[in-house]
Amino acid sequence: MSRDTHHVVPNSDRGGWDVKRGGADRASAHVDTKAQAINIAREISRNQGTEMVVHGKDGRIQSSDSHGADPCPPKDKK
Repeated sequence: MSRDTHHVVPNSDRGGWDVKRGGADRASAHVDTKAQAINIAREISRNQGTEMVVHGKDGRIQSSDSHGADPCPPKDKK
């Protein structure tokens, strides 16, 4: 089962950074800085219960943050 995701990715054509839903061709948002893109992606991801994935300039995944129903939730400490 694939998870719904939102990605922060560099835009090589226009410069700056895009926020894209996983599998989408068009960006949900385009901004100048990575920090702005992360803030927008985090808000969208929280609202839609998706996983946020942040990529570096080289396209490699740098971090991710789950805002939905986590398939592997942490065990409660007792």
